[in-house]
Amino acid sequence: MRSVAAMLASPLLAACLICLFVSSLTSTEMTSKGGSDDGALYLTPLIQAGRIDEARAASKVKPLKAAIESYSGYLTVDEVHGSNMFFWFFPAMNSAQDAPVMLWLQGGPGASSLYAVFDEHGPFSVAKTHGLKLRNHTWVATHSILYLDNPVGTGYSFTGDEAGYSTNQTSVGLNAYHALLQFFTLFHEYQHNDFYVTGESYAGKYVPAVSYAIHLNNPAAKVKINLKGLAIGNGLVDPINQLMYSEYLYQHGFVDGNTEYGRKELDVLENLARTQILNDDYLGAFKTFEKLLLKSEIYPYPSLFQNLTGMQYYFNMLWDRDPAPYGDLEKYVQEPFLREALHVGQKPFNNASMVELHLAEDMMRSVARWLAALLDAGQYRVLLYSGQLDIVIPYRSTMNMVKLLKWSGSERFQNATRTIWRVGYKNSTVVAGYATTADPLTVLLVRDAGHMVPADQPIWGLDMINRFTTGKPF
Repeated sequence: MRSVAAMLASPLLAACLICLFVSSLTSTEMTSKGGSDDGALYLTPLIQAGRIDEARAASKVKPLKAAIESYSGYLTVDEVHGSNMFFWFFPAMNSAQDAPVMLWLQGGPGASSLYAVFDEHGPFSVAKTHGLKLRNHTWVATHSILYLDNPVGTGYSFTGDEAGYSTNQTSVGLNAYHALLQFFTLFHEYQHNDFYVTGESYAGKYVPAVSYAIHLNNPAAKVKINLKGLAIGNGLVDPINQLMYSEYLYQHGFVDGNTEYGRKELDVLENLARTQILNDDYLGAFKTFEKLLLKSEIYPYPSLFQNLTGMQYYFNMLWDRDPAPYGDLEKYVQEPFLREALHVGQKPFNNASMVELHLAEDMMRSVARWLAALLDAGQYRVLLYSGQLDIVIPYRSTMNMVKLLKWSGSERFQNATRTIWRVGYKNSTVVAGYATTADPLTVLLVRDAGHMVPADQPIWGLDMINRFTTGKPF
């Protein structure tokens, strides 16, 4: 049981530390009560002043469904550029004092973590009538989850000027770390709980970046974060070693291997992207990647994948187009009642375009060295899980990246025996996937799931995250 004195002391110690990262806020934008001219709730002034109870009371969200407890608001991470990060925090529904705390980061880059709240593993989802319904297999049942719109400029997070956008993963990691310091000051009773950094897709870059920032800064920090591990779903970590689309699409019958129009065309673009990465032409490599697979702000035309296959959707090979367009959710999260409940005031909800443009030269850079360093630290468990049906970051690309990862357990992983992961269902069990483990690393294949595993397989997804954070083997 924690010392009451220690719990009360931690926010007082932390207030000074926060001031080191965020300079004094101007009264014209943010008041000492956390209010603002734009109606948004800025919590940093209250945290700096040590007015923790007041900040928590202000951040409490009026229950949206079934009296589910949650908190939201803004944490200032760079006052010079007016950079503020939006969060929505849900304490574990099982009320366990020692429930693990989890940070969730959406990918994109530039996708809001509100997507995960409503479409993946939050406590409720959006019904067809645009009301809310409770989710039966929410990760919040057993974990306290901090959903953060990351990086700055994503979703309801924002920056005051162009220079505030992150252009590399070091900046992404430090901004999120500064937000976490404030979070654990505001919710100091969670500071000693096991903490996990998690996310999916392009968060394959964010998760190691944030975890590595914690790892580097924790020893000297007054507010220590009890990092125990990190989990990444279908994540882009090491692009040069994850470009495997020609083989993958050919083996699944999406492209022809006997003509120059098919597998060979994909091979040409893959090899070009690799060459560009090796020559440090990261922007060129990203443009090539866009031509190969995805259209975006950088390349707003149909990709080679789309032209060859006719498919408009690359998150699940069973669907040729998005079955639940993101636009519906984007409209819902801007409804006036939800904006008021989440304390975002008049701030706009940002799409991914500006974040993607600023990270364009970073997209094809690797963070494998940080992942390797975290594995070699011997302090953190790592789970890399992949939906079997994903096209954009398939299981084989993750496994290829891991087998080429330079860390002390590489040989053990190469020789590890694959195990069958089974999940109880009614009076029997079902095969949910396959795990390859060499402590502290597990690579997991999840059957019958695409890019968003918790959305496609909610029962298995909950079993997966519970096993990981409790240390139960697959």
